[in-house]
Amino acid sequence: MKTQHTLKTLSALILGLGAMGVAHGAGFQLLEQNASGLGSAYAGSAAIGENASANYFNPASITLLPGMNASAGAVAIKPSFKFSNDGSTSPLGTAATGGNGGDAGSWAAVPNAHFTWEVNPRVWLGLSVGAPFGLMTDYEKGWAGRYHSEKFSIESINVNPSIAFKATDTLSIGVGVNWMQLDADYRKAQFVPNQGGGLVPGGDLSAKVKAKGDAWGWNAGILWQATPDTRFGLSYRSKVKIDADGTTTISNRNVPGTFNHPLYGTQPNPILGAVGSYDAETSVELPDTAIFSVVHQLNDRWTLLGDVSWTGWSSIPELKIENTGVQNAELDLRFKDAWRVALGAHYRYSDSWTFKGGVAWDQSPVRDDAFRPSALPDNDRYWVSLGAQYNFSKNTSIDVGYAHLFVKSTSVNNASSKEAGVLKGDYDSSGDLIGVQFSHRF
Repeated sequence: MKTQHTLKTLSALILGLGAMGVAHGAGFQLLEQNASGLGSAYAGSAAIGENASANYFNPASITLLPGMNASAGAVAIKPSFKFSNDGSTSPLGTAATGGNGGDAGSWAAVPNAHFTWEVNPRVWLGLSVGAPFGLMTDYEKGWAGRYHSEKFSIESINVNPSIAFKATDTLSIGVGVNWMQLDADYRKAQFVPNQGGGLVPGGDLSAKVKAKGDAWGWNAGILWQATPDTRFGLSYRSKVKIDADGTTTISNRNVPGTFNHPLYGTQPNPILGAVGSYDAETSVELPDTAIFSVVHQLNDRWTLLGDVSWTGWSSIPELKIENTGVQNAELDLRFKDAWRVALGAHYRYSDSWTFKGGVAWDQSPVRDDAFRPSALPDNDRYWVSLGAQYNFSKNTSIDVGYAHLFVKSTSVNNASSKEAGVLKGDYDSSGDLIGVQFSHRF
């Protein structure tokens, strides 16, 4: 009865994941597919096999988990993006009006749930549900960069069943399939110049694009127990190309509804003819990723962890929204591939307590200041992480973790769109992550 109750609780959490918010990670990738790895900056993620969340990072590593295992948790993320204007201009080339936009970052949660089952001594099955990509920047309405972006959010849900085989006593392989759904919400001001020599007054319209799509991908991994104390993991996740459909909505912000014609008197403003809803579509090829990890059991107390990962962000050179009936919208991104390096350690203080720590360098896919969008004012960052695990019993544990992200000084000088003007200034950015994970072996 206890097992059935736990499985029902896990199933309910899985069904609720799609409604949860997500937050900004490196680029807009979310490493936070568990909280048990947060305390060691996700070092050793493809080889640790600590609980059922191992299925996401490397399906081969679930062969380290006997019996049936369930793990679920969430990581709360608070990014901070504070802009300081230093010469931004409007589409007309004049000084941009409006404030700095406040703090464009806000709290959001990244939930996860995982399950593994040892079918027999050679075969394992796994299932992971989480949000591998996410982003949210939300500026104050009317800020100096409003023609670039006022709000940009991406939410995802990924369902990843897998199977793993223990080929030999020291070598395991695993493969999985992924169904991913992506929701996007992009909002900005649309500049409208005066027309007819200033006869027809212009102003700002508001543009909002909402789109949703889904697609399939795959992942695979190997795990090698090189010595009784050292093992290596290598995993790969494929690109996922998502074609999303939705709606572009144009609404009036401050454009006068009428104007006075010298011959015909009061006339309706023709600019407002664009107000309405239009079909929209876009396509994005989410990047592939690879992780190489090592875990070394130094002695009865200390475990050392290492990680090198790569993300193929160059699959996203631009984000183009094609509209039917109104002008298309485009973000010129020119992302570059990015690397991440992490080192961590676990200290087993007692049978009940294990303490964790880690550091990492996380490279941004943003190429340079000229292509840094306000929707993603990203830069290289450094992680410092701490965590602890408490074992209630041999089969039940809870993890808590915290990480602070130190972000390099970030400048922007984005003139990639004439319709948006030039966004020029500096960002003061950082991030805080707090997570909790519950794991149980049946």
